[in-house]
Amino acid sequence: MNTGPGSDPGAVLASVSSALLDMNRQLEVRDVLQTIVRSAREVLDAEYAALGVPDDHGGFAQFVVDGVSEEQWKAIGPLPRQHGILAAMLQDATPQRLADVREDPRFEGWPAAHPDMSDFLGLPVADGDEVIAALFLANKRCPKPDGGCGFTERDEELLRILAQHAAIALTNARLYERSRELTIAGERARLAHELHDAVAQKLFSLRLTAQAATALVDRDPARAKEELHQVAALAAEAADELRAAVVELRPAALDEDGLVATLRTQIQVLDRAHTARVGFTSHGVRALPAAQEEALLRVAQEALHNALRHSGAAHVDVSLVRRGPSGALLRVADDGGGFEPATIRRAGRHLGLVSMRDRASGVGGKLTVESAPGKGTVIEMEVPGG
Repeated sequence: MNTGPGSDPGAVLASVSSALLDMNRQLEVRDVLQTIVRSAREVLDAEYAALGVPDDHGGFAQFVVDGVSEEQWKAIGPLPRQHGILAAMLQDATPQRLADVREDPRFEGWPAAHPDMSDFLGLPVADGDEVIAALFLANKRCPKPDGGCGFTERDEELLRILAQHAAIALTNARLYERSRELTIAGERARLAHELHDAVAQKLFSLRLTAQAATALVDRDPARAKEELHQVAALAAEAADELRAAVVELRPAALDEDGLVATLRTQIQVLDRAHTARVGFTSHGVRALPAAQEEALLRVAQEALHNALRHSGAAHVDVSLVRRGPSGALLRVADDGGGFEPATIRRAGRHLGLVSMRDRASGVGGKLTVESAPGKGTVIEMEVPGG
């Protein structure tokens, strides 16, 4: 759609209206960002669009693009830093409309795999006086005047309207996520209280039963044996209640830092705490739906627990890589004792494989296990994209 002087005003209005509705339908921040970028590119008929959300360390916390293929994005490499023309809209509220971004004195180049861009339109997304993001468009799909920019003043005004509504949509999404975090925190407190009461009662009963068994060992061994069986049953119940409550708690770090950073931090801690070497690599993984990220984290934790506590491994390697356009593959491999696949049913109960498979299938993924005595174990979990 050409939004220049000859374009149909009714079509432009309908396109803008549709874009604004799409923005405000989203509740998740990542969905809002993607909708903003896609809508801006479609409304202004540009080849490329991007939106960057700054972090506090001189880079972008999030950077969303539209018009770049998965292969191109992978080849481009790490997220851009806040430099050159990108920084201008994060430092002040000045729109940037350029005939050729490459000729601007602030331009500092781009990676070899980056698509070639010329005419450029950028605008800050502001919440009051705070710039919360910057929205960029490049390569207007229209004939360019000699030495001129394909983007017009009218395009700039349309983008300003989109940016204003983008700020509202993004702020609302952040408020929604914050509200959800507070709800989760309240639920954690409630579960912690219930967990304390339930497990405390079980442990009190366990202690009394153990004392009774001790008193009966000499004068009534048969009764003492029965009491000890009861001790075992109570201990198992307490462990089950503890596990059931814990698995309901979504780790706070996952909400705050994302899956890759959370896994890396936890694995660094495990590497320091155990004699086995524990390593982690990640490549190309983008944000996944919350349920999938939590399932991947839980399976990684269970597999690591097995490898470090039961396998006798000297090395455990964890990797998380992109699979397909937007999915992910988790791999936990150890060089420990392994087990016989023929005994997988028994091993499945012992090593929590049933639980891991349930977690994988619960988010539309699949879990595979390879192991052999003396050959170590490899656990892989693949999930599709959202």
